[in-house]
Amino acid sequence: MSMTSYERMARTLARQPVDQVPVAVSPWGETVARWRSEGYIGVDEDVAEHFGQDLRTGGWLNSTANLDFEPQVIEETEETVLMLDGNGAKLRRHKQHASTPEHVDFTVQDRASWEEIGKPFLTGLDRRRIPFEGYRDAKKYATERQRFFCWAGVAPFEQMHPICGHEYMLMGMALDPEWVQDMVMTYAEMTIRHLEVLFAEEGAPDGMFFYEDMGFKERPFMSPAMYDEIMLPGHKRLFDYAHSLGCKVIVHSCGYVAPLVPGLIEAGMDCLQAMEVKAGMDLPTLFKDFGDRIAFYGGIDVRYLIANDRAAIDRELETKMLPVLAGGGGFILHSDHSEPPEIDYATMRYFVEHGRELSRQFAPVG
Repeated sequence: MSMTSYERMARTLARQPVDQVPVAVSPWGETVARWRSEGYIGVDEDVAEHFGQDLRTGGWLNSTANLDFEPQVIEETEETVLMLDGNGAKLRRHKQHASTPEHVDFTVQDRASWEEIGKPFLTGLDRRRIPFEGYRDAKKYATERQRFFCWAGVAPFEQMHPICGHEYMLMGMALDPEWVQDMVMTYAEMTIRHLEVLFAEEGAPDGMFFYEDMGFKERPFMSPAMYDEIMLPGHKRLFDYAHSLGCKVIVHSCGYVAPLVPGLIEAGMDCLQAMEVKAGMDLPTLFKDFGDRIAFYGGIDVRYLIANDRAAIDRELETKMLPVLAGGGGFILHSDHSEPPEIDYATMRYFVEHGRELSRQFAPVG
């Protein structure tokens, strides 16, 4: 029984049998450039479509506080530039290569500076935050190819730290939780306010994909109790909104977030994405504990793809993906991270095709 990508994704997120696992890829730009230079992918060819990815995303809102602020250069060298942005953040970026900027300082550091400098810009509607054309084009592309379409964007944790930095945000969770709670709900309501306009004019998506990197190696950024008190109400507001539209909720989080999963489920998460192995996440354990309530997306150690080790990739698929499928769970094939340029094209093709092939043994009959 052959299914469309839309059917395959919808059934997987509902933890129902499918003809084969849905697939997603996320190669770095440098990886794509390498594969293009080697002749495997056409110059103008869509990489996700090349691998038959079953979902498409679009619609990321602009969460910068002051959209009228022109970024200011504070200091510049041959290698770096230090700038002040519309969030009041001072960030140092490398000029020669893409990387996470150095967080030098933040204007918003506490409740008073948040209420004076940040919050006033985030309580109204500003159509400049909404990428109408990009969302429209991505949705049309997905519909024409029967791909499952998700609105994708950041949620409160990823919206807060650009305005006050991780350190001030996490200190606030401990010392002034009501301040951080206010930021969480302000960003949640700002997101919904703008999505209501986008979806009213361009149509609702099939699912919603929230990015929230709430962990690092072997630890989440907060305790489960802090998550429940501070983050959960905002997530629940967003996830309830998604469900009111008939959308399933996928949550991406790099790092170790296993202790936060019960709270995310309580908030309404339908699928957990990434499950970074080197941070301590373990798909078999997560499936044993939560597989009757959520689907899973990723969790295959990207380091074996980087090593171009097919035997190790086979072991990963057999020990992680197959038990989920055998146990009646939902699984979307992806590594536990985006794919860097050390990965050979043939390795990526093998990972995708072999994963699909192995999964077909669990396809419904008829």
